[in-house]
Amino acid sequence: MTSFGVASWQANAAPSTPSTPGATSAAKTAEQPRVSDPSRVPEAAAGTGSDPLTGSEVDKARAIALTPELAANATDVTGKAGPEYLAADLDTDGTGREAELYFYDYKTGKLHKQVVDLATGKLARSFAATGMQPPASEQEAKVALDLLIADPLSADFKTAYQKATGEQLTGTDGLVPTAHIYTAKPADRGASQCGTSRCVQLIVKTGDGHFINVTDLIVDLSGRKIARLK
Repeated sequence: MTSFGVASWQANAAPSTPSTPGATSAAKTAEQPRVSDPSRVPEAAAGTGSDPLTGSEVDKARAIALTPELAANATDVTGKAGPEYLAADLDTDGTGREAELYFYDYKTGKLHKQVVDLATGKLARSFAATGMQPPASEQEAKVALDLLIADPLSADFKTAYQKATGEQLTGTDGLVPTAHIYTAKPADRGASQCGTSRCVQLIVKTGDGHFINVTDLIVDLSGRKIARLK
């Protein structure tokens, strides 16, 4: 449904070579390869053509896309007013430069797509649909981990954590959760609501680099409960 871009950086290596075949060993030692790491060029305020959205464009588009009605009537994954912001991308099908922003409303279970015309600074189009589950946000992953830790079904996770780190789990500090959207399969008996409800599976990275897989447990973010796949 949408694509995501990632930034990259480069370092230019400029190894030197002796100027003459008879260069002394001291000179060779002194002329070591040099690596330069130039300062990043400041990001442009706005892109052109099919350039990825800049940070400034995303901030501008989010402010426009979050209409007063959507902000007042929707709720995010924590239960606070306002929908859960998921992602922003450039609309590559249009003729102008338009941003597509995706929000999830936990009150209605609807995905909202807001299209903002960056040139005019106005909301161009709005769409909403149920049963659509795009990738989870970082906030959703953190809430899912909190729900998991607080549930009795997290006993196996806590045991796996202790084996991996040698310490007992006392909280979520230092843990980095990655959440993958889960949609129920025909044979599911433990999480048949997922797809209508917004559900995730977690992989958790510990502070010392271990990964703990708990994909047999499903976190239902809509119902705020944990289920074990059967």
